[in-house]
Amino acid sequence: MLTAIVSAVVILGLLVIVHEAGHFAMAKRLGVRVIRFSIGYPPKVWGIRRGETEYSIGATPFGGYVRMLGEEVGEEPRSDELDTYTKEIGLDLLEAARTNGTALAAGDSDRQLNAIAARLSDPVAARAMLGRELRPLERMLLEQIRDSGSPERARNLVTANPPPVLLESFRACSFPTQKLWKRFAIVLAGPAANIIFAPILLMIVFMVGVPEPTTTIGLVTKGSPAAAAGLRAGDRLLSVNGKSITDWLMFSTTVKSGHGEAIQLALARGAAGNATHSQIVVKPHLENEPNLYGKLQPVWIIGVQPQSEIQRFGPLSAAGHGIIGSVNMTAELLVGIWTIISGSTPVREALGGPIMIAQLAGKEAEQGFANVAMFTVMLSIELGLINLLPVPLLDGGHLLFFAFEGVRGKPLALRHREIALQVGLFLLVALMAFVIFNDISRIVQG
Repeated sequence: MLTAIVSAVVILGLLVIVHEAGHFAMAKRLGVRVIRFSIGYPPKVWGIRRGETEYSIGATPFGGYVRMLGEEVGEEPRSDELDTYTKEIGLDLLEAARTNGTALAAGDSDRQLNAIAARLSDPVAARAMLGRELRPLERMLLEQIRDSGSPERARNLVTANPPPVLLESFRACSFPTQKLWKRFAIVLAGPAANIIFAPILLMIVFMVGVPEPTTTIGLVTKGSPAAAAGLRAGDRLLSVNGKSITDWLMFSTTVKSGHGEAIQLALARGAAGNATHSQIVVKPHLENEPNLYGKLQPVWIIGVQPQSEIQRFGPLSAAGHGIIGSVNMTAELLVGIWTIISGSTPVREALGGPIMIAQLAGKEAEQGFANVAMFTVMLSIELGLINLLPVPLLDGGHLLFFAFEGVRGKPLALRHREIALQVGLFLLVALMAFVIFNDISRIVQG
């Protein structure tokens, strides 16, 4: 249980970092101010400020967020948003002073800002404190602090009647005031990061080495049809029903798709230079095996497992295998999502929540790095695809809003967006409750 929990936390934490890093990097690249990059949700247990951004860890795992300036739904910047921005400008000043090696007065940030504002009348002293010239908005704020005698009173004054320099600076680096294509790119970057991360991780897996099943039998289950027919560990499969076997998948597919009909195997036994060849007929039987979602399904088997060899690839070959593997996995997941939407696959069988993820993560962790990495790749692609669904609160919902804005030439009405977000929140909460209940039902039913 501990292995499962730790594995799930590490895997989901990594994928959240990748996802939010996509939003973060694109926002910074396009000039949007990022106030906080958080792994986990509040309450905050740790944080550090670097540049314009606070990097923090929340006590509630299985999630994270990037908070950009002005992300709240609204037509014009509200006073609380401007207040947040002026606080950020104050923190910029303090960090510039610390980075420049200036010893700040003891006490809280407001007292330290008062000390900087008191020296504003001397441009040389102000530059010596910060290591650079004051920016127009910083100078305006410090003048207000000096005249009012308090950073809090200064912020109240400028947010109650914001001067043009504050509004211009806010609009230049806030998210809602960016051009449509920039907002679209920032939101899309999160899911895209998860999807792009998949082939990169797969490339690393192929370079480190993956267990590749051979056509040699590694294990024969006691009491199975294979054991009854005389198959042994170490036997090398040569052909099935007269067709040469090139890999284990070909053999496994033939057995499972044969509807229980007897199969004829040609095999070699013994050392390569002194091997004996023989023909064996095996009749598969039905056995219930768990699928990806833990549900037992009848499968035709003969009771053998392959012997595997570690296969490593060079960087170029590994990159090619990583891209091909990611494309194939994405196609399979898209088909799976469509079968759920179309009703071909029952929702109760297909959907799992954090408990099932933890169970699968723990199971893969016991198998080694390659299995954990492949599971992480699958979850990363799933996270990217699911976030693209046109559901409010998900990235796909925001992209849908932007699409409407592009067609109409103006954003949806604030009231309509608020209603859509409320509906999206209800749907996500209901879905989370359903998948957790579904996970518990699987455990109770065995």
